[in-house]
Amino acid sequence: MSEYWLISAPGDKTCQQTWETMNNVTSKQNNLCENFKFHIPDLKVGTLDQLVGLSDDLGKLDSFVETITRKVAAYLGDVLEDQRDKLMENLLANNTDLSQYITRFQWDMAKYPIKQSLRNIADIISKQVGQIDADLKTKSAAYNSLKGNLQNLEKKQTGSLLTRNLADLVKKEHFILDSEYLTTLLVIVPKMLFNEWNAGYEKLTDMIVPRSSQLITQDQDFGLFNVTLFKKVVDEFKLHAREKKFVVRDFTYNEEELAAGKNEITKLVTDKKKQFGPLVRWLKVNFSECYCAWIHVKALRVFVESVLRYGLPVNFQAILIHPNKKNQKRLRDVLNQLYGHLDGSAAGSSNIGADNVDIPGLGFGQSEYFPYVFYKLGIDMVEQKI
Repeated sequence: MSEYWLISAPGDKTCQQTWETMNNVTSKQNNLCENFKFHIPDLKVGTLDQLVGLSDDLGKLDSFVETITRKVAAYLGDVLEDQRDKLMENLLANNTDLSQYITRFQWDMAKYPIKQSLRNIADIISKQVGQIDADLKTKSAAYNSLKGNLQNLEKKQTGSLLTRNLADLVKKEHFILDSEYLTTLLVIVPKMLFNEWNAGYEKLTDMIVPRSSQLITQDQDFGLFNVTLFKKVVDEFKLHAREKKFVVRDFTYNEEELAAGKNEITKLVTDKKKQFGPLVRWLKVNFSECYCAWIHVKALRVFVESVLRYGLPVNFQAILIHPNKKNQKRLRDVLNQLYGHLDGSAAGSSNIGADNVDIPGLGFGQSEYFPYVFYKLGIDMVEQKI
């Protein structure tokens, strides 16, 4: 199961005691979940007013960072294309899989110095992830443009004779070239009208070279024919051909242009291959950055909400729970029995919506409210399409 619960409960005589009590009744005795201590360092508390204001802002930051993390993951899946099945093994945090990262979470002191205020740490994360989002937009626009151009050219290499590029189907000998008076046209004829074309193309106008048409190639529905005629009757020929449901394709045989067209595809394929490796590496690195930042936001939220709920001095134990999917309701009941005394109004009322809880800094903006601090935490980052 990819869902984890991040909770905190006030310290008893010691935080270790809180951990042991909770772990005993949920994991050891009832086998409802697997629990991990979630280490949050001694952060700067600041004033109560600052904490209340920060609580709301951290909720918004949480949503923002999660959205960008999912966006990076989803785009990595798009870029991998045929190798999309390898997406999960590429979604790592600090070079470990996501469950290992959160169950062994260690605060990154270098990136988010704990001597800074909580507000400053939140701002560092916001700027960092905002920059990743901006860079992603630039990089994805450039790569998508290249990919789109290549797909358009490749489409022209396949598909119906009505629309596809004819350059790789015709040869020099199919055309009368460098004539002052004569020209060769390419005509798309529906298969059911082949006999009609062969019997009647010479009579569509005057000045058509007799027996100058041959079938060059065909697909499921159409055939590609050439025909040679005098330049002065081209417009009249096109008009009469259209009346008979024969489609004259605009095409000029020019070896330099045809070579350039083939070179363009080769160049785009090469460019795409060149950009693929660095882009995948960038997405992997920045997915890791975003995911780690997101878990630090969760840690900040747990710290702020715990101080607001349980008071000072700071004394709480943060615990990461991996619920047994079949026993979630029972686990919830056990936690409510254990911590219901912390807030009578919330005990046993896991279905109370956030709309009913308008208490600044006390879980406001969550869809569920419990007597203990509670946040959901996911490791399935491609579950939702952003």
